[in-house]
Amino acid sequence: MAAQMWTCTGLRWSPAGPELVWSGGRRSALTWGKRVAFGVREDTVRRCVGARGNTCPTGAPVPARSTGARCEECGRLDRAHSVAADTIADDPRPYRVYLAWFGPGLVKVGITAEERGSARLLEQGAVCFSWLGTGPLMAARRTEELLRAALGVPDRIPYAAKRTVRAALPADPEERAAQVRELHARAVSLGNWPESVAPEPCQVTDHLADFYLQHAAPATGAVTELVAGGHVAGALVAAAGPDLHLDTGGPRGVLVLDTRLLPGWELIPAQRNSEITVPVKDFVARQDGLF
Repeated sequence: MAAQMWTCTGLRWSPAGPELVWSGGRRSALTWGKRVAFGVREDTVRRCVGARGNTCPTGAPVPARSTGARCEECGRLDRAHSVAADTIADDPRPYRVYLAWFGPGLVKVGITAEERGSARLLEQGAVCFSWLGTGPLMAARRTEELLRAALGVPDRIPYAAKRTVRAALPADPEERAAQVRELHARAVSLGNWPESVAPEPCQVTDHLADFYLQHAAPATGAVTELVAGGHVAGALVAAAGPDLHLDTGGPRGVLVLDTRLLPGWELIPAQRNSEITVPVKDFVARQDGLF
């Protein structure tokens, strides 16, 4: 009898919290303390997941460390009609401009469709955020570019930086919100926004409790890739964006698993008493001011 096998399509944030989504649409709710454990089938390779609901015509192998799990051709197709890739300009939906804070010194400006609410911020792992304004897509994009240059903040932050800074999050919510409030005040005082973008007052939303980070020990490292025959196992103690923080119960303590590494692999039930047997990179403590 063939072993039970699943393919994961990624992690989604629902009103109830994070969920793993499987091919076919089934979802697994991820509750705090739940054991997350699986293996990767032996003698297998990671294969392209296709694009826009279409399977990859060649089933091409993709790198284990890729967070997109797509071959070059499917990646091109996926970006061909994407707000994030600036390849769509005729979306009639209103968009919101936001400021997102991920930890001390890590703030970005971005846009998201108004109808999505705060889902985009949860997906990115924003610890707190505030809306800046609402307007048509291209006007919101121009506002984003204006504020990026004027405030000196990026529109993208690498996930590696987000993960390492989570260990240094202030306990006081006012301290977490301070940089967002300061930059929001500077942004609305500029006065040269596109006329079709209506500024919004600063109202900071804090996701620390949603991510459960205040209850978790700081992570010591992150899984860098899955490998054929490897195993992942641990108790879920926190989650932020695509990242699961798993307490391994061993000397490594809490490790981060980026769920974007899962799609494209054939996953099987974990063996009893499984441990993490995939490559892991230890975090290096930040030493600001030394260089």
